[in-house]
Amino acid sequence: MAVPTPQNPPNAKTAQDPRGEQGPGGTRSPKSPRPCSIADTLALVGEKYSLLVLREVCLGNGRFDQLVRNIGAPRDVLTTRLRRLVDAGILARHPYSERPPRFEYRPTAAGLELEPALLTLMAWGDRHLRTDDDRPMLIEHDTCGEVLAPAVTCRACGEEVRHAELSAHPQTPGWTVAGPAER
Repeated sequence: MAVPTPQNPPNAKTAQDPRGEQGPGGTRSPKSPRPCSIADTLALVGEKYSLLVLREVCLGNGRFDQLVRNIGAPRDVLTTRLRRLVDAGILARHPYSERPPRFEYRPTAAGLELEPALLTLMAWGDRHLRTDDDRPMLIEHDTCGEVLAPAVTCRACGEEVRHAELSAHPQTPGWTVAGPAER
């Protein structure tokens, strides 16, 4: 995947993406994985500590020393992750001190769109990796005052999404739900 830059923003469609390229004779190379927005997203936020950086900035902890303390990432690794998330348009740097120059990180609109995924991951971890007594954090929904129970809903009908009610329709030529189409 092409790394997002100002000339190549993260939402730009690029012909350079090697996934989905045709092999010799027009056949799909056996090493070409399925073209996938999940894989593209993970290429940006799937590196170790990246989602934890996003967790912290969504909680309002965007200063470098706060991030180091709350995440436990080595400083050089954290610097690399922050640069990549800023370059991808997921975080923005905001100055809070001129002498010395210091910045805090805040989620952009694109970064905030990832927050429901973080909340869903947290809820899954609370259900499958913890007991009710040892949940490390509760998120309260200010509108109703209850502990948030995130759910994926369909924007069109408002119903909660269930696996059995979904059907996939690959849009990339040469691909089916099962994988590359036979030629």
